[in-house]
Amino acid sequence: MAKTKKADKKKADAEGRKLIAQNKKARHDYHILDTWECGLVLTGTEVKSLRQGRASLVDGFGQIDAGEVWLHNAHIPEYAQGTWTNHSARRKRKLLMHRSEIDKLIGKLQETGLTLVPLSLYFLNGRVKVEIALARGKKEYDKRQTLREKQDRRESERVMSAARRRQRS
Repeated sequence: MAKTKKADKKKADAEGRKLIAQNKKARHDYHILDTWECGLVLTGTEVKSLRQGRASLVDGFGQIDAGEVWLHNAHIPEYAQGTWTNHSARRKRKLLMHRSEIDKLIGKLQETGLTLVPLSLYFLNGRVKVEIALARGKKEYDKRQTLREKQDRRESERVMSAARRRQRS
């Protein structure tokens, strides 16, 4: 019995990552030192809102309180069809990590200038995951230098592709 394309697509979607939200500003504002994939403790209406693809990580940050990692200021809007069971949009949410990872993280966060920043929020096999990063803030000149390097790389690729096109002709 042959599989249909629709069944194959559903299986690929169930196995892969479905991106919900991404914090592009974090990579611009911070030097990313290390990343972790964490589970997220959510209520039912939060999951339904995320399934609609609605979330923002721009103002979000991680913090350790009493040996547990928490995600603050991540915006998950209220579910439109929710009733009195609806959640507040910017409540703090518990991140699920192994104890050994949390202990390493506590040791690293003792250094000054380091912070936890959420990079992306996605579904993985039907479960909501968040990618958090240990990051150090960039100075203004670091941001300008990164932009300059990106522009130089684009320009060199543009010149190389133009040269290749001329050779083919």
